[in-house]
Amino acid sequence: MGDILVGTCSWTDRMLVGSGWYPAGRRDAEGRLRHYAERFPVVEVDAAYYALPGERNSRLWVERTPDGFVFDVKAFSLLTGHPTRSAVMPYGLSADARDPGVLDEVWARFAAGITPLRRAGRLGSVLFQFPPWFRPGVRAEAFLAESARRTKGWPVAVEFRHPGWWREGQAEATCALLARYGMAAVAVDMTQTLPSSVPPVTPVTSPRLSVVRFHGRNAAWGTGSKEERFRYAYGDDELAEWLPRLRALAERVEQLHVLFNNCCGDAAVRAAESMTRLLGHPVKGRPLPASTPSPGPAPQH
Repeated sequence: MGDILVGTCSWTDRMLVGSGWYPAGRRDAEGRLRHYAERFPVVEVDAAYYALPGERNSRLWVERTPDGFVFDVKAFSLLTGHPTRSAVMPYGLSADARDPGVLDEVWARFAAGITPLRRAGRLGSVLFQFPPWFRPGVRAEAFLAESARRTKGWPVAVEFRHPGWWREGQAEATCALLARYGMAAVAVDMTQTLPSSVPPVTPVTSPRLSVVRFHGRNAAWGTGSKEERFRYAYGDDELAEWLPRLRALAERVEQLHVLFNNCCGDAAVRAAESMTRLLGHPVKGRPLPASTPSPGPAPQH
């Protein structure tokens, strides 16, 4: 059976920081990450979707976490077809994804930003979360082929937010497409009451990795504010529903990442703690490396 790593989709979400989960004395950038990494073996770098990751931060993340801790880095918005604000683009670059020169530069900067994680063996995956309008078809397949070319040699996971990818009659072709490029399919738990709801299927498309992301089951998913969409506290009974599926996935892959995205207050870390307990794994006790001097204030995730 492969390793099952449980964590959350952020460690510096504003509402988590304000929830009191981090103890006094560990609420700065370094202290938060060290505290988190004592309790979980994996985290998603959600901030990389909003701004390109930097090499300096990646090096600090490696230094501040124990051996074996891994980071799943979310692909920058421009690389997955999402709207991107000009304000977050590197100086002198437009946010026009149709410009080949812009794309080349953004890909190069994203690759450089995660290089310290890759070299240290700490890159769990690069998550390509495609928008709801990214539907099955020739254009989408060409986009995936180009993404695969750009990420050759990287561990890549793909989350589709258009339910058509996993509907009957399409799911088999979707699996074959991802398997062709060695990309891991991302399974999701979310409300099933909306037309846009993605079904909780658990395909395996890579022998190395599988990823399950728990978004919460709030019916405001499609329309509410960020806090409303992600405000959901999982009960043990809801988490236990997933135990047979998680163990079945772990039987087929080298590593399974279980990530909680219900990032509202401390709901995600509490759900991750509960899932860890239900799986029979210890929550605490991961030793940290000795503190390293900080070279100065770093941008926070």
